[in-house]
Amino acid sequence: MTTGDSVGAGVARGELTFRQLLHFIAAAEIGTISGAANRLQFSPSAISASITELERALGAELCIRRRAQGITLTSAGRLVLTRAKRLVSDVSELGWAVHGDGRDLVGPLVVGCFVTLAPSLLPRLLEEYEQRHPRVTIDFVVGAQDELEHALRSGSIDVALMYDLGGLDDTNSFVLYKARGYALFGQKHPLAVRPGHTVALEELAPEPLVLFDQTPSSRYAMSMFLERGLTPNVRHTTHAFELTRSIVARSDSAYAILVQSPANKQSYEGLRVIEKDIDPPPRLVPVVVAWAADVELSARARALTDILHDQYEALRPGPP
Repeated sequence: MTTGDSVGAGVARGELTFRQLLHFIAAAEIGTISGAANRLQFSPSAISASITELERALGAELCIRRRAQGITLTSAGRLVLTRAKRLVSDVSELGWAVHGDGRDLVGPLVVGCFVTLAPSLLPRLLEEYEQRHPRVTIDFVVGAQDELEHALRSGSIDVALMYDLGGLDDTNSFVLYKARGYALFGQKHPLAVRPGHTVALEELAPEPLVLFDQTPSSRYAMSMFLERGLTPNVRHTTHAFELTRSIVARSDSAYAILVQSPANKQSYEGLRVIEKDIDPPPRLVPVVVAWAADVELSARARALTDILHDQYEALRPGPP
């Protein structure tokens, strides 16, 4: 009997179950049996037994288990993980499909968005999506880039709106628009009141920099100086976009380098901020909608990507 025949027989006898697949997926994503047990509210012994039963049904070792070191997937385990996630997703979609009438989309949809993009991108998207598909329960998660990437891999969000500065190899995506970094000043800064719309990077380097420390924004800003052999004078580090703008707005010497450009050119306190282009121009940063490469988009998620495509098609290559 071939391996394929063995697997088929195991499925026919009910030896392979979706519970086993769910337990295996959780353990593989978290990396430990105990972590999977906490997530699924099962005992660690039950999770371990499920994985053993799955390995027996498939006739292959899926992971190497080491006490206090978690689990390591084998090559067969990596293959099964991809297929198992797809199977579980298909079954979930089957359940939502029978609740629709063949035309209306029904079910949950979770959208992730990078923290500085959310105020500009999410409100319009949510409004149009809810008008087109009122029976879909759409929710959103706002976070840092690494948090969104992890959420995509774990399946806790369906798609993510984020910057693409590389490192998204395990996702599929398409570009909404491209943005470019700029220098932000308070209205009393000498470089702000000086005539002209640009400021040289060499002029910025010795000035006090308020660094917006959210990946990839901070990496993008620091790379500008590194590429020119310059070292910026980092005075403050913040994790909040509006706090960065507010500090700069009150200062006559500090500046920031940002990518997202709000329509409102004032800080929270109502103080004016001034944006200037940087010379030499920094590289353009694509803003993308991304989803996990090993997961097929649901009809609900495909509908969202269609809306985004329509909203931003006419705007390329410039920002919204």
